[in-house]
Amino acid sequence: MAEENNKLLQTEDSAGSAEGKQPDTGNIRRDFLKKVGAGILASLLLPTVFSNKFNAIAETVESEIPVTDLPDIPEPQPDEDPIIRLMRDLKRALQKPLEKRKWSMVIDLRKCVGCHACTVSCVAENKLPPGVVYRPVLEEEIGTYPNVTSRSIPRPCMQCEEPPCVPVCPVHATWQRADGIVEIDYDQCIGCRYCITACPYSARTFDTGHYYTEHAPGTAIAYVGGNKASQYEKEPAFDYGIERPRKKNTSPIGNARKCHFCLHRIEKGLLPACVTSCIGRATYFGDANDPKSLVSEMIGKNNVMHLKEEMGTKPKVHYLL
Repeated sequence: MAEENNKLLQTEDSAGSAEGKQPDTGNIRRDFLKKVGAGILASLLLPTVFSNKFNAIAETVESEIPVTDLPDIPEPQPDEDPIIRLMRDLKRALQKPLEKRKWSMVIDLRKCVGCHACTVSCVAENKLPPGVVYRPVLEEEIGTYPNVTSRSIPRPCMQCEEPPCVPVCPVHATWQRADGIVEIDYDQCIGCRYCITACPYSARTFDTGHYYTEHAPGTAIAYVGGNKASQYEKEPAFDYGIERPRKKNTSPIGNARKCHFCLHRIEKGLLPACVTSCIGRATYFGDANDPKSLVSEMIGKNNVMHLKEEMGTKPKVHYLL
């Protein structure tokens, strides 16, 4: 596992720039804030400066992610758990070229019980700090009084086909892969938060560098296991397959963050954490370009709904009503 992570880290490092060198994030931030203040001028000038580097990053990342050691999936069985079929669909999709895949998610709102298991598993899988949430569960009241009820709506990143967060980034720190997943280059991100404002789904949050344990009491009686909990929070996370220890003044602290469909998992043949942890089997994931996949089958139903369709973002997260 360590060797695979090192390979992925080397791949990303080589994609950082045309010369193979990563920019000094601290200097970029300071220069940006000094020269353009709120960043209005940067949105006009910097895209040209960074365009060549952006293209180099996108091409390298999309073509060099290895797909090895995929798990063995049992043959189809009557009444099998849909998770098994989703894993079989995922394995089949990973055999295709990157540009032939179209990762999509289907959430059946009739099955969602609002348990927030997906939110908790996402926090644990990605070691998310305070204030950073990739998959909140929203609550909606439906019906007409007095005949009303509530509905739970999990809201991951929509992975839009026309993502409004991409063109507003002044340094091309966010881009769309060939398979449709929108990525963020933490080393390139300057923390201007333009993308957070541009996202109509509020699917992006900002990493302020806080820890859950930083203000906890230090006495053993009041707070058992404080040292271990603090150490756990600083353990490396693997967003986009890159090992990143959580330390002050290092990425992703000070960067925009969002759901990435657990890219580090799916490239190894594993489903996103939110899919496997759903107790009601309300979340499905797979390749919408595969007509044999369960996701493709469900997208074709007549009770499909999308959030804020009028925005023209063409989200790849589909809801069943």
